[in-house]
Amino acid sequence: MALLDIEGVSVSFRRARGWFGHERTDVIQNLDLSINEGEIVAVVGASGSGKSVLAQAIMGILPTNAKLEGRISYNGEPLTTERQLHLRGEELVLIPQSVSYLDPLMKVGRQVQPVIRDSGRKRRFMTRSHMKKTEQELTERYQLPRGTGEKYPFELSGGMARRVLMATATSGQPKLIIADEPTPGIHPEVLAETMRQFRELANQGAGILWITHDVTTALTAADRIAVFYAGANVETAQVDDFTGNGERLRHPYTKALWNALPQNGFQPLQGSQPLAGQEITTGCSFALRCSSATVSCTRERPQLRQIRGGEVRCLHAT
Repeated sequence: MALLDIEGVSVSFRRARGWFGHERTDVIQNLDLSINEGEIVAVVGASGSGKSVLAQAIMGILPTNAKLEGRISYNGEPLTTERQLHLRGEELVLIPQSVSYLDPLMKVGRQVQPVIRDSGRKRRFMTRSHMKKTEQELTERYQLPRGTGEKYPFELSGGMARRVLMATATSGQPKLIIADEPTPGIHPEVLAETMRQFRELANQGAGILWITHDVTTALTAADRIAVFYAGANVETAQVDDFTGNGERLRHPYTKALWNALPQNGFQPLQGSQPLAGQEITTGCSFALRCSSATVSCTRERPQLRQIRGGEVRCLHAT
């Protein structure tokens, strides 16, 4: 049984159009994805492919004009709004993309320290001795200068603030971590240490959904890579499949993404991803950019299939 199971999930947004009309923008369409205990699944794809919206859907923090369809399960039970409220911040944590999530009026040491809930479900902060322990962890584990805990967020650099966010999210004992682009602006040495920490958390049993644009770094820590395109995962592959010229990959977009990396020839892919709301009612969303597309690709929308130990949405994948 998967720790997190996403089945047929679609997310759309409703907004006003004109004086009395409304329009619907589909951002995620019929998405399927799973994460197991002790596993890191990296989600990669171009901006606008629905990665951050998926994180918000799992955490239950979608805006009020969003509509969620499909099923999200956690530990075998539906992840309802009530369960999200109960688990969020404890078992279920988010490392957000923006450092603005830090409280500007609170010193970072108090933001990082774990929060204890007593039998009455009231929140109380750690003691002074625990605060010293928090300061030591910031200094050693997250390679932040001594005294960081006594600073306010505006006194930190961007990279330091991101490390504080990671420390805040993982200070307790989370079972599912959603990391939304947590590593931009971090020094390479600190980045390598961060990947080691993610791996350590997974080895302790946590499931991690890691959203990133950095395929190369994802390959150093993840177990599987889920590739998003136009609001759907077109392929989920084992890390070992990303090798050579991509001959072990299944979807043409994944292969193109792999071969577009500088170390793999820097081969550009013509065209662009359809914009959110640019509905594709029939056929494959990648067909217009695919050199292998046939007439059937423009008429039939591919379903997710199991092929060679991975999953793919392509009529011609073998």
